[in-house]
Amino acid sequence: MSNGRSAQLHSLTPMRGLAALWVVLYHYAARYLPGLHTDRYTHLLDKGYLAVDLFFMLSGFVLTHVYWRTFTEPVRGSYWKFLMARIARLYPLHLFVLSLFLATALASRAVEYAATGTFEAIALQGTRSFTALLANLFMLQGLNAGQLSWNYPAWSISVEFVAYLGFPFALPWIWRSRCRSKILLALVLVALLTWFALVTGDDFDQWDGPLALLRCVPEFLIGTLLYAAFARGAWSTVSGRDGVLITLVIVLLLLLHFGASDLAVILLFPALILAAVGNNGRISSLLNVAPLVWLGEVSYALYLFHGLVEFITTNLLEAVGVRDRDRLSAEASFLLMSFMLGASLFCASLGHNGIEKAGRQRLRLLFGG
Repeated sequence: MSNGRSAQLHSLTPMRGLAALWVVLYHYAARYLPGLHTDRYTHLLDKGYLAVDLFFMLSGFVLTHVYWRTFTEPVRGSYWKFLMARIARLYPLHLFVLSLFLATALASRAVEYAATGTFEAIALQGTRSFTALLANLFMLQGLNAGQLSWNYPAWSISVEFVAYLGFPFALPWIWRSRCRSKILLALVLVALLTWFALVTGDDFDQWDGPLALLRCVPEFLIGTLLYAAFARGAWSTVSGRDGVLITLVIVLLLLLHFGASDLAVILLFPALILAAVGNNGRISSLLNVAPLVWLGEVSYALYLFHGLVEFITTNLLEAVGVRDRDRLSAEASFLLMSFMLGASLFCASLGHNGIEKAGRQRLRLLFGG
């Protein structure tokens, strides 16, 4: 049995956790609290949105690992079983966090009514409106996230769901195609990402509308191609060495530190994934320590809850008269960021065990397994 068909993909769970932490620090330190001035020291946090691109590739890689047999053999009803499994995986926590957003919005309005006697109704259209609520219920907010978001990080799970719809049809062709066809598809996908970089001025922080789909789908398919290569043992001798993974990490950190091209960083992600999953040396042991594995297991909950923590923090700051976060000192910003990160990790732990896992099991039973 080749490495690609082993029961577990070592090191990808910690990688997912580190990517989730990266994007949280980007939103909190680089965007939400400008008083930290992180760009004065490094561009590593400023580039945290690229963690989402890594997520898309990891999703394609892992789902191909799980489903390649299902969609390359004639299994009746497998398409709908796949979609139900994805819904069971994503929806319980997404809907729970969405309900907390709605409850927080209503509670803040109730406090305002008690203090001023006026009540601001939830708008019919726009961000955090009734229209946006409906879009989130049906996982459609990513089609126009700028106007349809409640929990803004959830745009990525919305556009990724579009990739899921086509995945069962793309996988059989990719899996059975010859090496030349796979290489040609890889070149086409890289060309699409290159065109994307040209159109956006090499800014991959695009999360609103059609551009978000053009960002997600090629990267997801690159993950699928990558697993097809991995399962056949391609590059296993080279990618499994500690030195390869260490070199890739150092190169990526240097590129990110100096604010290099988004496209250049993204094109190194496939090599990073192969090197991480193929490594059985000391680096693998370091990556798969309990805290990092735990971080990976709660990464989805961390990703969703950190938007809620930011929303609640904004309401609390406004309640005490802080409406301009630019005026917060670096010390106050650091303390606030630390509190927000701790709260996000705490909520993620509770949400992962109490909502995500339990909800997934119940929905799977409801859907018939």
